[in-house]
Amino acid sequence: MRTLTKLSKAPAAAPHTKAPETAPENAAADVSAESETARHELEGRIKGDGPLARDTVPYTNTHPHSQAHESAVKHVTGRAAYIDDLSAPADTLHVALGLSPVAHGRLTRLELDKVKAMPGVVDAIAVSDVPGHTDIGPVFPGDPIFVEDEISYVGQVIFAVAAESHRAAREAVLAAVVEIDEQAACLDPVVAAERQEFVRPTHVQQSGDWEQALQNATLIVEDEQFVGGQEHFYLEGQACLVQPTEDEGVVVFTSNQHPSETQKLVAEVLGVPFHAVTVEVRRMGGGFGGKETQASPWACIAALFARRTGRTTRVRLPRAEDMRATGKRHPFHNRYRLGVNDRGVIQGGEITVIGDCGYSPDLSDAIVDRAMFHSDNAYSLGDARVTGHRARTHTASNTAFRGFGGPQGMMVIEAAMDDIARRIGEDPLTVRKRNFYRPGRQMTHYGQQVDQIALLKELVEQLETSSDYWERRRAITEFNAESPIVKRGLALTPVKFGISFTAKHLNQAGALLHVYTDGSVMINHGGTEMGQGLHTKICQVVARELGLDTDEVRISATRTDKVPNTSPTAASSGADLNGQAARDACVKLKERLFDFAHEHLYQGQGLEREGMRLEAGHLVAGHGESERRISWGELIQSAYLNRISLSEKGFYATPLIHYDRNVGQGRPFYYYAFGAAVAEVSVDTLTGESQVDRVDILHDVGDSLNPAIDLGQVEGGFIQGMGWLTSEELKWNEAGRLISDGPATYKIPTYGDLPPVFNVRLLEGHPNSMASIYRSKAVGEPPLMLGMAVWSALRDALASLADYAEAPRLDTPATPERVLMAAETLRAKYGAWPLKKSGV
Repeated sequence: MRTLTKLSKAPAAAPHTKAPETAPENAAADVSAESETARHELEGRIKGDGPLARDTVPYTNTHPHSQAHESAVKHVTGRAAYIDDLSAPADTLHVALGLSPVAHGRLTRLELDKVKAMPGVVDAIAVSDVPGHTDIGPVFPGDPIFVEDEISYVGQVIFAVAAESHRAAREAVLAAVVEIDEQAACLDPVVAAERQEFVRPTHVQQSGDWEQALQNATLIVEDEQFVGGQEHFYLEGQACLVQPTEDEGVVVFTSNQHPSETQKLVAEVLGVPFHAVTVEVRRMGGGFGGKETQASPWACIAALFARRTGRTTRVRLPRAEDMRATGKRHPFHNRYRLGVNDRGVIQGGEITVIGDCGYSPDLSDAIVDRAMFHSDNAYSLGDARVTGHRARTHTASNTAFRGFGGPQGMMVIEAAMDDIARRIGEDPLTVRKRNFYRPGRQMTHYGQQVDQIALLKELVEQLETSSDYWERRRAITEFNAESPIVKRGLALTPVKFGISFTAKHLNQAGALLHVYTDGSVMINHGGTEMGQGLHTKICQVVARELGLDTDEVRISATRTDKVPNTSPTAASSGADLNGQAARDACVKLKERLFDFAHEHLYQGQGLEREGMRLEAGHLVAGHGESERRISWGELIQSAYLNRISLSEKGFYATPLIHYDRNVGQGRPFYYYAFGAAVAEVSVDTLTGESQVDRVDILHDVGDSLNPAIDLGQVEGGFIQGMGWLTSEELKWNEAGRLISDGPATYKIPTYGDLPPVFNVRLLEGHPNSMASIYRSKAVGEPPLMLGMAVWSALRDALASLADYAEAPRLDTPATPERVLMAAETLRAKYGAWPLKKSGV
């Protein structure tokens, strides 16, 4: 049975939306349209007041609380509008793309005359038709909107077609005359690094004399590993709808994590001022980083057609084209050489990470930096040097993905922990605990002191006890001694993840707050909603500050004409940054309302201004018998009639953070989030097939803004991390064409892959030591790295074939083929052949 944390119940909130007038032929819509009783029952269960809902903490207006996602009812009843659901004029154009069939070469001929003559075609464009910038690199140049000369990967956009229907556009693409001088492609980042073929310069972080540390060490442990990439596989693919406006402008409706960047790039491509472009994002059907930079090209192409034709234009990529044309999580080649003492404690050494960046920089500089920052995970490296290379290969430019390089960096040190333990004959958990950051060893290799080290120790010890780690370890060792084929493995791995954008200027956010004369509240902020519950948390922040129920607070779509110059919703910072900005707006408005109330409503009553507060829908002044209350609605009406502004903007910039890349030292993170997972697996060593039998997780979110949402993020992050490390294999053929380009060939975890026992808890009683929003901690990315416990448990199971004297190299994803090859390697070395022993 799957077991989950139980919290206490939250009452249902009143629904904001009405049922549709006509019901589609499905159960959810039938409930919402035809049966008011059933609809309210369904919505009540979704919101936390029925048997379908997980129990949540008690609801109050003065403490962070669990609450259903603000769009949960819309999600399950089909009323949540995504890009393809938006109404558009009847003459809307549909776009198809002409993509490169080769990985490397030069475009020698492109003729689109036959394309333009195809039925239904309205326009076809290539690079010569772009009036403004043709390079849309998000940070550094290198990303042409269309191929001009050099072709750099299979799936690169050469031209685009706009037609009356999507089918007509796709058929017209086939009529193009495209001639390419194909050249040899490089698909191996190690070879690229040896040739010094980089998209950005190599970077080094160093602390102390690492060479001397190696010389003085009792034992040297070294190895290398390949860490595979990962497809974002968002349910809603890349999509946008662009409408031309008066003058030279456009309005862009897009599934996008970075509206301001898209505004900038669309304006530059069109050759118009930024204010001529408005970008709106209400929600995404998943993002995971894949829509941080790589949602912009499609908006730029659609905007070109919209301005050229004066017609609304729609782009949506078919799944296979989406997977070929867009980047993935960076694959990495990692190497380590570490010196340890006789107890397995790291004294120092060197780590090298090589990120496979694809053909252009995109965000690779920051991604490889973050891999370097996290190559220590939760352990002190001592005197160490960490080197990061950014290799150029002829594949789509790899990009942000949940964890942003951090998971790939952590893999190298987790491999080292297992290897050290086998070399000295200790349990891997014992070695891990000895190497944790600790008093006297709190400084990272990049010069930041790790706070809350006692929290990490306590968290791991709690999980060690609650999961019965040592009892299960004994049972598994006994089982493996008697089982010649099926081997079981167990591992506990920690997570220490830094929270902040490592590009300092991105650590800022804005918000816009409106209070209307009926007392209802509208909040807008720069963050985007991709299903993670950010909008829900922001509504809760506003409701808490204004002393209201969350039903009285509504959130609007993220728009660049409301909150400008926003940062992407990434780096796990959405709630931290935008929550603080929303709170800032509320605090400013409260101060103005308190001043007004003191001067006009309570004048002469002897009530102190400083004692005023908003709670339970009232402004309260004084205490005890002298307490006076006025309802929120009366307060707002009075303020309006007295010409007091009921609108406010908020802003927040994260303090303290800095990093000097010239010396590789600084404080790139405001704080760290911690967590740990215990995974138990079973492996059939004759087929390589494995299954996850049980998982126990304890994760640190500080004082949670919303325990129910945070719990879901931990569960989902773990499963996504498990999929990255076990089943999600990206495969290219020798010509550089992605052949795992759909759900038939690329295998994400399904419901059947959930561990039968799945215990997930949030750490309680440990608020953030830094002044984050209500002392909470970010929860978007850190849980993904909990999936490393599954990979480490697989290595543990295989190590039993060598009587735990060696942990085999196990590259990721640890597919059955890789697991089987690792088992065969150990059997060849240690003679553990069960069938021969059985006389077969």
